[in-house]
Amino acid sequence: MTRVLTVARSVFVEVSPEAAYEAVSRPGDMGRWSPENLGTAEDAPAGPAALGDSFVGRNKRGAFRWSTRCTVTAAEPGRRFAFRVHAIGLKRPRLRGPIATWEYTFAPEGAGTRVTETWTDDRRAWPDAVAGVFDRIVTSGKTFAEFQNRNIDITLRNLKRELEKSRP
Repeated sequence: MTRVLTVARSVFVEVSPEAAYEAVSRPGDMGRWSPENLGTAEDAPAGPAALGDSFVGRNKRGAFRWSTRCTVTAAEPGRRFAFRVHAIGLKRPRLRGPIATWEYTFAPEGAGTRVTETWTDDRRAWPDAVAGVFDRIVTSGKTFAEFQNRNIDITLRNLKRELEKSRP
């Protein structure tokens, strides 16, 4: 079976595209919504990330912890924010290579915004069978596409709750 390389989910949020972008473009805050991300390393900038900025993401899955090096590939306020994950490691992201791309788009819809989160598997050089075995080991039996659908749903639900709670 061919592996699914991209999954996307969306949610309607009752805030402006600019307000949704402002929240998502601060990688250090992602840990407030994501079931797997813990935010960024302490030396990451606190404000919105700009095109070309790099940051180290901290992550967890059960008791396992790791870090990733990410670079912002799109930073269009109110429209689109994306970053590429290109290194991974336990305490420091030392193993380099294409891992994944995360993208968020913000489309005006009525009195709010349709936020879409997309995960793309950048491990294109991995044979499907190898990726399938690896994925099932590190996700307790799921493919990364299945696993990320769940994570994205949780992230978007938490983002919606927080943004709508804090709106004026």
